[in-house]
Amino acid sequence: MTIVYVDADACPVKEEVYKVAARHGATVKVVANSFLAVPRDPAIERVIVPGGLDVADDWIAERAGPGDVVVTADVPLADRCVKAGAVALSPTGKVFDEASIGMARAVRDLMSDLREAGAVTGGPKPFSARDRSAFLQTLDRELRRAGR
Repeated sequence: MTIVYVDADACPVKEEVYKVAARHGATVKVVANSFLAVPRDPAIERVIVPGGLDVADDWIAERAGPGDVVVTADVPLADRCVKAGAVALSPTGKVFDEASIGMARAVRDLMSDLREAGAVTGGPKPFSARDRSAFLQTLDRELRRAGR
């Protein structure tokens, strides 16, 4: 059975995950280091991990594997999950897989270096309706693939 792991802190697409996962019969594990409200549904589990750097990421990475989908904007977590055989999706609908994760890591590292040097001071663009739509389409497609 497919499990959708949600790196839930600051995830803007939790409601969308619940709806699409229910349509595909997938289990959802919402992982955070603080209480988050989740629907009362036996297929949706709230997992509260202790506070600390990367504790939620470690919990997800230790469990995600082939056939699973991980929703995260965290590129290092996506990298770990892809190496374990899972598919990782950003909330904007970008797929992190074997073919794309290396470039995503390189861009992340470059942007981090540029921010540290003061060359880049802005953050990511605001989350948009187009991002939400792309995410819904991508999650639906990946859950269909996982169900085969």
